[in-house]
This record gives sequence, C-alpha cells and structure tokens, in this order.
Amino acid sequence: MSHLRKITILVLSLALLGCALLPAAAGAATGRTVAVTAKATVKLPNDTAKVGFGVKRERKTRAAALQATAAGLRKVIATVQAFPGVGEGDVRTGRIDVSPVQKGQVTVYRATEGIQVTLHEPSKSGELISAGLAAGATGVSGPSFSVGNEEEAFGKALAAAFAKAKERATILAGQAGANLGQALTIEEGEGAELIEPQFKAAETTGASAGGEAEPTPPTKPGTSTVKATVHVIFELT
Repeated sequence: MSHLRKITILVLSLALLGCALLPAAAGAATGRTVAVTAKATVKLPNDTAKVGFGVKRERKTRAAALQATAAGLRKVIATVQAFPGVGEGDVRTGRIDVSPVQKGQVTVYRATEGIQVTLHEPSKSGELISAGLAAGATGVSGPSFSVGNEEEAFGKALAAAFAKAKERATILAGQAGANLGQALTIEEGEGAELIEPQFKAAETTGASAGGEAEPTPPTKPGTSTVKATVHVIFELT
C-alpha cells in the first residue's frame, strides 16, 4: 500500500469518527437544566380526636380506694367503648396512682386512674365528653384534633409542592427559549411539617350527682395544616 493511500484512509477514518461523535457533542452542548425549590401548604380536615378521662376516689384504705376507682373506671370504659366512632384498641388506660391525703385529723387514701380515647368521628367529641362524665368520670382533658393518616397527609403536601416546582420550572424554561424535560433529581427539603390545632376542655372536679345529664360542649374539629418543600432539577430540551 502506498504512503499516499495510507494517508487518505487515515483522513477518511478520522472524518467518519468525527461524524459519529457529533450527536454526542451536540447533546452535551444542549444538556441544560433548571433547578427550582417550591413549598406547598395544604389544609386537611381533622378526622380524629383524642379525649382523656380520669376517675378519682377517696376511701379509708388503699385497697378500698383502688377498688372504688377501678369500679368507676370500668363504667367509663364500657360507656366510651360503646360510643359510635370508638373501635377496638381505641381505649388505652394510663397510670394508676394511690396516695394518702390528710383530711383534718384523718388520713384517707386517694386513688386515680385515667384512660385516653381515640374517636374517629371527631365532630361527636362533645357528646363523648358528656357521656364519659355521666358514666362517672371525675376529670376530662381534650379533645385534641388531628389527621389520622399522617403519611397520606404528607404525600398530598409533597405532591402539591412538586406540582408548584414543575409550574415554576416551565415558566423559567420558556424564558430561556427551551422546553421543560423530565425531572432528573427530586429531593425533599427540610421534611414535611404537620401543624395540628389544640383545644383543651375545662377539667371537672366531680361526677354528676343523681344521674343528672351532663351538658354537651360544642366542638368543631377544624383542619390541620401540612407543609412540604421539594428541590427539583429538570432537564431542558
């Protein structure tokens, strides 16, 4: 093979290689991205309420005080367990406390025990409180309202934040004379935040006398606020 022919083949090979590299080089030249950060706030109706009930009894002996408190608490548990919106596992007992109390020259024993009730029909919280007090509860706290499925709530906030990020990125892409491509990276920022309203009912000091009906306090579950932030990098085409 002549020297001239070798040079010609080499030149042709380099030309073909250059043509093969052109698409990749062009892709690299246009491989632009746009990075955006977006925050979203979503309000969701509260579908759960928690209410606490306590029973307190005073007797001459520890055993009598404990027995009286247990009997009173069983009545309260039976009442709230049968309440609409309270299911299996929605009643949890709390700490039991027995302590001596001086009444003048006499020492008596005070026993207390409480329960926490999860109610899945929060608009009926006032009725639940009334029923618990009528059953013999001597104290009540709550209700505190919340969204039962927090992960689902966070998911809705994240979806809203991503939609806002995509909307902003589309505007920026248009200003740059490009079209918005797929999301290349998505990062959750600062973690989702759930803000729940709090409400405390007044604590009572004694059970109703003579089976007197307890008034039903008005309660409104309201909404909880969920906040989320996302950082997204989109491809520009």
